Amino acid sequence: MEPGPPGACGPAEPGPRLRCECGADGAASASASPRRRALAVAAVLPAGGSGERMGVATPKQFCPILERPLISYTLQALDRVCWIKDIVVAVTGENLETMKEIIQRYQHKRISLVEAGVTRHRSIFNGLKALAEDQPDSKLSKPEVVIIHDAVRPFVEEDVLLKVITAAKEHGAAGATRPLVSTVISPSADGHLDHSLDRARHRASEMPQAFLYDVIYAAYQQCSDYDLDFGTECLQLALKYCHIKAKLVEGSPDLWKVTYKRDLYAAESIIKERISQQIYIVMKTKEDEEHVGHHLEEMLKNELNHVNVTSGSLCHVGKDLQQSTLEQCFNFVCVNVLTSEFEDTQKLLNMLKESNLSILYPVVVISVHFLDYKSVPFDQKMENLMRIRELAKEVKTKNILLCGLLICYPQDEQKLQDSLRQGVNIIATFIKERNSGFIGQLLVA
Repeated sequence: MEPGPPGACGPAEPGPRLRCECGADGAASASASPRRRALAVAAVLPAGGSGERMGVATPKQFCPILERPLISYTLQALDRVCWIKDIVVAVTGENLETMKEIIQRYQHKRISLVEAGVTRHRSIFNGLKALAEDQPDSKLSKPEVVIIHDAVRPFVEEDVLLKVITAAKEHGAAGATRPLVSTVISPSADGHLDHSLDRARHRASEMPQAFLYDVIYAAYQQCSDYDLDFGTECLQLALKYCHIKAKLVEGSPDLWKVTYKRDLYAAESIIKERISQQIYIVMKTKEDEEHVGHHLEEMLKNELNHVNVTSGSLCHVGKDLQQSTLEQCFNFVCVNVLTSEFEDTQKLLNMLKESNLSILYPVVVISVHFLDYKSVPFDQKMENLMRIRELAKEVKTKNILLCGLLICYPQDEQKLQDSLRQGVNIIATFIKERNSGFIGQLLVA
């Protein structure tokens, strides 16, 4: 068994979730419920699949989304939950080094690796055995409740995990379910319809599932080879071998499994949407000054009313990054008035690089320049501004996506409003799409 890096909670994932604070040992804070603090919980992720249905050479759990492996998003969803003490990932020997690199690069915590089996059930069994008390030289401890989840279901939220472990503690086993989307039919041997199931009386079994550890481990120990090789449902094993009827918990719509290539695009779209919900505007101004940056801020708020738009100075950015106030903000607009220099933008980029904010998600920075085309020769301005290409190439290695936006200033009120509106559309498009074609470009509104 290969242990991953020790530690406490990982960075938060964008989107609504239940927050809990971690101490140095990864325990839940005093504000958490007594039941949660007392319950020892671990998770097992089978990640040995080949991804045949995906139709690509790379196993689907390692397919990239925004240049980051899919399994990393799932691990992030689990390791940000403070009360999960250990996360055991079952991976094939040929992908062991790849998995270690993912854990190190994306700073996942509390991860241990075991050898995957030839089937899903055998991989889960190997993960459960790693948590058993009788394993020599093991740094893991036997949990009271164990969560079983799929490596390719990246959008599980803490509230669903809490529901299944609470139900498992009371009933011995629990699993998330969703309403059936399509009617299930049973064909006859000759390919004709035999009968169909009443969709209203049946549910789709999803992940996560949770069990009292002693229950599910005993079930796997009694499993026949047929069940281990051809079975797919863990809840059924608990029922068949331990006579435990699982409590079914209503799951969220985001519990779907990435199975086909089109699912990768859907997952990418969801992630882009989640990391586009906050924009921080950086501008150098005193509170009592009239500032064109405030007009841009108001236009962003009016046009993008579903996005949280805030503003502050460079010193506020540094302070907020240190205090994790901006831990879920991945979009920055740096306002430069009557200058073609990148001094403030460069300072912002340096702060972002030092903060490691871009480890998990690409961070967008848009350097906005309000310039009077008549005050300084245009060629001189453009020579300065074209430095953005070199700057963008440099920070792209840190997963920071930089582009420039040029707005004529001053100009009459109506023209300024039109330019600001066009600028907002450019900003919104780059933030939402994170299109590499924008990187290093100087766009004109």
